[in-house]
Amino acid sequence: MFLSNDADTPRVQSADLTLTLPESMQLPTPDYEGYVDREEVLSWRVDPVEGVVGFLSLVAGDRERCVEVATDLDAIDRFDVAPIDDETFYAYAEIDLRDADASLMAPFDDGGLVVVPPIVYEDSSTVRVTALGTDDALSGLLDRFPDGVGVEVERVGDHDRLSGSLASRLTRRQFEALSVARELGYYEVPREAPLSAVADALGCSESAASTLLRTAQANLVDAALAR
Repeated sequence: MFLSNDADTPRVQSADLTLTLPESMQLPTPDYEGYVDREEVLSWRVDPVEGVVGFLSLVAGDRERCVEVATDLDAIDRFDVAPIDDETFYAYAEIDLRDADASLMAPFDDGGLVVVPPIVYEDSSTVRVTALGTDDALSGLLDRFPDGVGVEVERVGDHDRLSGSLASRLTRRQFEALSVARELGYYEVPREAPLSAVADALGCSESAASTLLRTAQANLVDAALAR
């Protein structure tokens, strides 16, 4: 919780939003399915003079395949990568600034708002973002999104959580194991799928599936505790 020494100062809170983008506002990139497990946008830069927008992202996936695809896309003017390990890398991309990009980013330009990284692209149409501000600033944000953008408020409250990247915490196989387990209902209460179902979907033994899940869960616990 943010504390103020002025009782009359509006309280600052954060809101977790899920945005569903129409096709016209989706980034001009290909479907990442199969070679990108997670992309977290850490920062962006709009250059209206040059007419470009740049994104710095942390990506978990196949680096060589990403470079290959990005190089072949006319929409991407620049694409640089900085490897972290075999499965994780930083990517800086520049694309031509479109009217759709400007209208999507404009709602966040209010002086009373701060975007808390990372911004997570689950796929080309689904974006998760956290914004920080007063009640009035957050309400104004919701009112400013352009027509066609679906906005779901997942949470509003005190910003009392540690922020940080998950992409660098998990391997591609661990991402896959967690995704499969969640989709099958392994984490539901009561549990809807046994470990054997998760193992079958992953094409491995129950012992291997258990190790994948436990290792991934341990890494996420460490991330939550900032270790």
